[in-house]
Amino acid sequence: MTTKTLSVAVIGAGMAGTTHANAWRQVGTVYDLGLPRIRLATIADTYLPFAEDAAERYGYERAVDDWRQVADDPTIDIVSIVVGNALHREIAEAMIKAGKHVLCEKPLADTLENARAMAEAERNAGVVTSVGFTYRRNAAVAEIAKLVAEGHLGEINHFEGRYWCDYGVDPNTPMAWRYRGPMGSGALGDVGSHLIDTAETICGPLVSVSGGAMTTAIKERPVAKGHVTRGTALDTVDLTMEPVTNDDVATFTGHFANGAVGTFSVSRVAWNMPNAMMIDVLGTKGRASWDMARCGEIKIDDTNSPAGLGGARQVLVNPDFPYFARGSSMAFGGVGLTQIEQFTYQAHAFLQQVAGVEGLPPCASFADGYREMRITDAVARSAAANGAAVDLTGLTD
Repeated sequence: MTTKTLSVAVIGAGMAGTTHANAWRQVGTVYDLGLPRIRLATIADTYLPFAEDAAERYGYERAVDDWRQVADDPTIDIVSIVVGNALHREIAEAMIKAGKHVLCEKPLADTLENARAMAEAERNAGVVTSVGFTYRRNAAVAEIAKLVAEGHLGEINHFEGRYWCDYGVDPNTPMAWRYRGPMGSGALGDVGSHLIDTAETICGPLVSVSGGAMTTAIKERPVAKGHVTRGTALDTVDLTMEPVTNDDVATFTGHFANGAVGTFSVSRVAWNMPNAMMIDVLGTKGRASWDMARCGEIKIDDTNSPAGLGGARQVLVNPDFPYFARGSSMAFGGVGLTQIEQFTYQAHAFLQQVAGVEGLPPCASFADGYREMRITDAVARSAAANGAAVDLTGLTD
């Protein structure tokens, strides 16, 4: 077992930032021993009270209000970047230059130009860089991907995916970076990025998209006076309003290299659906489904059912599924999982890459994040062209 210690900083103390903070705190509790020890060094946020609160809650040594203090600290080895998309490139390039390993939240950046630059920086970085597609680490999703890869469901012909959230359904939710930017950078860029990566994890690469359609349901939002977090609704009296420039809802169809077709739907204004991701995978010998509301199970219907007793059956996540056996302190079917564990599994995999130790599959790269953004850009171009098909076969360059 190594006695080396690596120091971690998290930039951003919002909901996702504190989830990263928790993951780094838990990273040594799962899977095999022998990885470097973690020193919980710094939480950074432009609003210092948020950083101080997160540092106190999750056991980090200090809180700062400027991410540059993290870049300038030679004792920090690993950085999670969990801030507005427009800041990703600047911070990531500074951290790479400072010799720090970088785990950046999705989507990779705010624009294709910045995402491309980050992917190029990765090639000669000399450090580990990754984008946070955590659903790759969900035990149930990974099991469905395994069933597909092993041919258990036969030839896959249809993927259906929905990711519906309600964080923007209240028109009094204040204006924020999420609501600024071109069409395709809203719900599609936010939650759709996870859905697209999950679809390709299960079914392989998309080769075209078509039928793109988008709408901005809430045309303007109040501008907050002061700091708010987690979409706090405001009293709009005497407040300035600002137009929303990107998509609240997006849908499209995709074709996979294996011949399957995919249908995709994303929303940030789905009433009373706080965080609802659902997938269905259908093949010639079976079908499998997963719903994040029941994160620790899949439903499967296949040729194993006795005659007359066909139908979807519930299968609880258990030690035969990927990630679960050594990723839970009570690893048996029925214990269940939440969305939180997959952040810990991601952190563990990232730490293995930093340490040069084989184990979990490697994390998604900046190049993967750039590819996903090129797909969302293609969907936006499809929508702008009244649903015209857009070819994706050149996205490997």
